[in-house]
Amino acid sequence: MSFNPRVMARPLWAALRALLVLTLVTGVIYPAVITGVAQAAFSGKANGSMVEADGREVGSELIGQTWNDADGDPDPRWFQPRPSHSGYDPGATGSGQLGASDPTLVETVAEARRQVATFNGVREDEVPPDAVTGSGSAVDPHISPEYAAIQTHRVAEANDLSADEVAGLVEDHIEGRDLGFLGNERVNVLALNLALRELAQG
Repeated sequence: MSFNPRVMARPLWAALRALLVLTLVTGVIYPAVITGVAQAAFSGKANGSMVEADGREVGSELIGQTWNDADGDPDPRWFQPRPSHSGYDPGATGSGQLGASDPTLVETVAEARRQVATFNGVREDEVPPDAVTGSGSAVDPHISPEYAAIQTHRVAEANDLSADEVAGLVEDHIEGRDLGFLGNERVNVLALNLALRELAQG
C-alpha cells in the first residue's frame, strides 16, 4: 500500500475545521449570547447583585461583610454578621470551621458564645449557633432571625431608637424559606443595616 499525503491530510483537515468551528461556537458565540441575555434580562444579578446607597456601591447582597468600628472591633450601632474565618474575602472562600472531632472546637465556640452574649447583653443560652459558627462558604450574607433578635436592644440603644422600632425593622427583613420549604428563614445583614441607617437618620 503506497503512502498518499492527500488521503492522510483529509481527516486532519476535517478535524482542524471541526476544532475551529467548535471553538468559535462554544468559546465565542455561546458565551456572547448568554452574557447578552443575562445583561438584558437579569443585569443586577449578572453584575454581582450589587447594592447602592448614596449613589455608590456599598456591597453585594450575596456576600457578607464586616461592620466594625475604626479600631476593627464590632460596631455596636450595626447588626453583626456570623463569623467568617476568611474575613469575608470572596476570593478565599471555604470554611475554616474546626471539625466536630477537633478538641478545641468546644472551647472556641464557648468563648465566642461568651463574647456574643456580653456584647449583646443577653444570656449565653440565648446565643444561636450561627452567631458563633461560620458558614460553609465563609461569606454568608445572612443571619438567622434569632441572631438578629438578640442584637435588637443593643442596636436600638446605640442608635437612640426604641427597641420596638428596631424589632419591627428586623421583622420586615425576614426572608422566608426558598419555595416555602427549602432552607431556613434568614435576614440579609446588609439590607437590614441600610434600612437601619435610614431609620436612624430619619
